[in-house]
Order: sequence, then C-alpha cells, then structure tokens
Amino acid sequence: MSTNLLQIFNGISVSSILLLAALGLAITFGLMKIINMAHGELIMMGAYVTYLVQNFFISFVGDKFFNLYFILAIPLSFLITALMGYVLEITIIKRLYGRPLDSMLATWGVSLVLQQLARSIFGAPNVDVKSPEWLNGGLVVFNDLQLPYKRLFIILLVGFCIVGVYFFLYKTDGGRRIRAVMQNRSMAQSLGINTRRVDAMTFALGAGLAGIAGCALTLLGSIGPTLGTNYIVDTFMVVVLGGVGRIIGTVTGAGAIGIGNTTFEFFTNASMGKVLVFLMVILFLQWKPQGFFTINSRVLDE
Repeated sequence: MSTNLLQIFNGISVSSILLLAALGLAITFGLMKIINMAHGELIMMGAYVTYLVQNFFISFVGDKFFNLYFILAIPLSFLITALMGYVLEITIIKRLYGRPLDSMLATWGVSLVLQQLARSIFGAPNVDVKSPEWLNGGLVVFNDLQLPYKRLFIILLVGFCIVGVYFFLYKTDGGRRIRAVMQNRSMAQSLGINTRRVDAMTFALGAGLAGIAGCALTLLGSIGPTLGTNYIVDTFMVVVLGGVGRIIGTVTGAGAIGIGNTTFEFFTNASMGKVLVFLMVILFLQWKPQGFFTINSRVLDE
C-alpha cells in the first residue's frame, strides 16, 4: 500500500511540475498560435533568478533571514521573466504572427542565444540552490512512507498559480479581453480591444509563469543552462493533449502525462516509460486531434 501511495504521490508531483511549466505556454500558444521554442529558456531564467536571490541573501542579508529568500525569489522570478517575455514579444514575436514555421525557427534561435548567455554569465557547470530549512524533511504518513515538503510545496504553489490565472482570466477586465481575442480576434478588434496590447500582456504573463516554474525546479536539483530543454517537449505535449487555450485541459493533460510517466517507469524504466507515454499521446490524438478540451470560437456566417 505504501508503494502504491508513493507512486500516486510521485505522479501528482510530476504532473504539478509539468503543469506549472506548461501553464504559461498554454496561454500564449492558445492566444497567438506561436510555437515558442524559447519557453524552456524562460524556465531556466527563473531558476537563475532564484540562484541570484540566494547569493544576494548569503552576501548581504546573512543567515538570520536566509530562509526567507525563496519567498522573495518567487515574485522576482515572475517579474523578471515576464519583462523578458514582453521585450521578446514587442521585438521579435509580433513580426511572426501567422508564420508558425518562422516563429519556431526564430524562437529556437533565441533559445540558443539565451543558453549561451547563461553559460557566459554563470558558467557551463550546473549550480546548486540551497532550499530553505522549512522545506527540508517530509510529512510522515506511515512508518515507511514520507512525502517530501519540497514536492508538497510545489503542488501547493501550482494550485495557487492555477487559482490566480483562473481569477485573472475570468474575473478581471484584462482576462476578459484575452478570452475575447482567443475566441474571435477580428471581432474583438472591431469592438475596440487593442489586440496588440493583449498579445504583449499575454506573452508576458506566460513568460512570468515559466519563471515561477524555474524557481520551483530549483528545489529538485541543480540548475544549468540546459535546464529548460528537459521540459520543453513534455510541456508541448501537455498543451496539445489538454487542448489549446483551456486551463482545465492543461490540468488534465499534465495529470495524464505525469501519472502515466511514473506508472510506466515503475513497470519498465525511465527511457521506456517516456516512449510509452509518447506513443499513448500519439494514439489519443489520432482519435481526438483537438485534445481533451477545446476552446469555442464564435464566427459569424457570411
């Protein structure tokens, strides 16, 4: 029983990490149809922001308040990566709407530039981020079952982000504009919505969520310039499987891939588990190409 509960918890934990990484991508891809290959590097940037905040606390704040650094690192990771996403959108992405192949190649080039920039600043070897003491240890459920506080915190952080994104999209004027552009861009534009501003704001929001994902990943191991490349394929699978532009679809897709991955790995191995998950996703999309959920569009008949 302990083994089964641990597998379920591991599946939920992996799903939460994928969900946090894919949440921003689902919003930008759903709105702008831009294949952002630099999304992984935005995750990497959020991780390095956390590393810099840690070093700042070590150098200038001291041990007394060191355990508070991670609380500060989360909003800073969001703000800095959101700013980077905004700059990327107004300089490059805005010129590539309606050209998916060009956008994929351009953002892939941006990802290479950001990786090399990280190597030049921080070095090629991975660096470690020390977790605060209040995240060390775990919750003892049974004598032979312990749930790490770090993964529990990531699950809680993901839940907070989902609630925040839902509230923004469905309870604020900015979120309503985003949903209007998602459903019918030309109609929203004709009603006076500044779609250019919406695009830039949405891309910044997606980039900021990627930064939070990078901040959370520092709790699970060392970070390096190629951190984001380990997640970019899985995050795209989550978005496509769940259905473009739907939060509930992203949650469902992340859960299916995360739990499926840990289950297949338990019965086979890590490599074969990923192969089987990828095969199952392909078979499912052959049956339902739009994913679990799809956004409804309102188009007037001519």
